[in-house]
Amino acid sequence: MNAEYIRARFHQAYAGFNLDVDLTLPNRGVTALFGHSGSGKTTLLRLIAGLDRATTGYLEINGQVWQDDSRCIFIPVHQRALGYVFQDAALFPHLTVAQNLAYGQKRRAATSREADGTPAAQSDDLVELLGIAHLLERRPATLSGGERQRVAIARALLARPRLLLMDEPLASLDLARKREILPYLERLHATLAIPLLYVTHSPNEVARLADHLVVLEKGRVITQGPLAATLARLDFPGAADDDFGTVIEGNVQAYDTRYHLLTLAFSGGLLRVVHEPMAVGQKLRVQIKARDVSLTLTADTATSILNVFPAKIIAEQPTQIPGHLLLSLDAGGTALTARLSHYSYEHLNLRPGVMVQVQIKAVAVITSFAFMMYAFNGLSSFA
Repeated sequence: MNAEYIRARFHQAYAGFNLDVDLTLPNRGVTALFGHSGSGKTTLLRLIAGLDRATTGYLEINGQVWQDDSRCIFIPVHQRALGYVFQDAALFPHLTVAQNLAYGQKRRAATSREADGTPAAQSDDLVELLGIAHLLERRPATLSGGERQRVAIARALLARPRLLLMDEPLASLDLARKREILPYLERLHATLAIPLLYVTHSPNEVARLADHLVVLEKGRVITQGPLAATLARLDFPGAADDDFGTVIEGNVQAYDTRYHLLTLAFSGGLLRVVHEPMAVGQKLRVQIKARDVSLTLTADTATSILNVFPAKIIAEQPTQIPGHLLLSLDAGGTALTARLSHYSYEHLNLRPGVMVQVQIKAVAVITSFAFMMYAFNGLSSFA
């Protein structure tokens, strides 16, 4: 097997709770650890960090073994080349922002066990990326929650980690602060060249940030895989909720300045959305709520709905809401989920294998997931 991956295998018994996971994760992009409170997300993250130690464990990061109980190997947390961002930022209150960042650079020497030729992140690059230049002389107590988290992320990255861990970094923030920091996390997503494990119980954060998804329940992995395909599973927790939706990723094909309409090309065809201008060729991720997907057997051009494209019904499943069904759709290789009434399903004589026309309003597409392509000299190799 290619050594470029994360392998995590842990078994640990707690009072009333057993963690038992065996994961092989990508070595690039954002892997979200998702689940309800008590599912084992933070416990797993702390075991990966080395803050806690499982009775039985194996951890390998891109070919480097950090734990192997069969060979009595356990690298202590202070020697692991990782960055950890906690819910409360955990900045040193007596230091300025600049001094907190300098601590991250100092920690780099303690965790760099060998020279691998990878240039380290530069403080100026991270300051620009995370928008904290105006904060450098201030102390943590004078910062907003979102500002503290951005400083904590910069400090973690300045340690030159092989792995970045974030434990619900937005959980303690109010809605305004979450909206403030999410665009910076999206920039980070577009720039990182190291794996990021991101703990959350928010489906919105998963849709905005993740590439790979691991769903935990009672200490066990109930499903995992690439984001789009995993979100489209009918057994995904919360799939019948009002705010649940799948994601589409594509490239900007055109922009109409008169109508503020952006045309996105994806594997299933074209999707038009109301959006601010973006350059042709730029990548964009959008979210489609299952409740906003309607189906018809024939394409109708005399309609206000701008997005109509073909798809095949793959599977159907009733929900806990009487009279509602969830449908799994395949639109040219793009997985979608639709929620409709049982009446409509039978009235149209729908069933798995039937070809339908998907209809989605342009104004119903959630378009806050722009992957801006940033180029920061010191970050291009790992962060």
